[in-house]
Amino acid sequence: MAAIAEQVLRLVLWLCLLCAIFLPLERRFAVHQEEAGERQRWPDLFYYFANSLLPMLLLAVPMALAAQLSRSIVPAAVPTTLSALPLAARLLLALLVSDLCAYWAHRLAHRWPLLWRFHAVHHSPTHVYFLTNTRAHPVDLLFVRFCGLLPLYVLGLAGPSVAGSATPVAVILLGSVWGFFIHSNIRVRLGPLEWLLSTPAFHHWHHTRHEHIDRNFAAMLPLLDRIFGTYYLPRTWPADYGTDTPVASDLGGQLAAPFAPAAASTALDRTES
Repeated sequence: MAAIAEQVLRLVLWLCLLCAIFLPLERRFAVHQEEAGERQRWPDLFYYFANSLLPMLLLAVPMALAAQLSRSIVPAAVPTTLSALPLAARLLLALLVSDLCAYWAHRLAHRWPLLWRFHAVHHSPTHVYFLTNTRAHPVDLLFVRFCGLLPLYVLGLAGPSVAGSATPVAVILLGSVWGFFIHSNIRVRLGPLEWLLSTPAFHHWHHTRHEHIDRNFAAMLPLLDRIFGTYYLPRTWPADYGTDTPVASDLGGQLAAPFAPAAASTALDRTES
């Protein structure tokens, strides 16, 4: 309990820092002004805390088991070689591998009805701002996070040692920071750097209601979308956001509805359209 309380305190401090950074920027450089009722503050706060704590509590054991099982599948030379890389090289490789696997997990969540019924919660906001980053059904977040971290343990880029544990922590931390940035309601472009790194403009198009919701899946590296044919980044910004998939307006409904049988037919209609 003490460890959880400590994590909650850290999250409170981290939230204060995020608000201090993004709220003034979103007020001064807003892509779209928020309309009354668009931002659901209490659900967003719940998702922020729940989706920050649950991966830490639920994924540690599966990752450790994956690391053990992979020893009988992956040649020993692979993890030995990769774990011996300098820290900077290991971290860069881990970011690339993690983003690649998360790209395909994210894309699968758009195409497989079972996953889309959970992922639709993340696409439901009609106003995108920095806390939209953590506004996701826990099942959806755990699935994508698991897919992004699993290969790191299988390949030996992460493991139970102190050095091995630093890599997934760094990947999660950097990915989380960048996730808040690309969801932020800030009218900013990075020029030539947009070939290398995702931006709010890049990711906002992913949150559009119709034409481009199946574009720009990468969390950090737009090159993945260029390679796999899902890249879209014009000079303009989206006019509206959201999804045609019905999503409950209350927190309890958002958490429970994806488990209902009726959600399957709705998800199937969206993925077949």
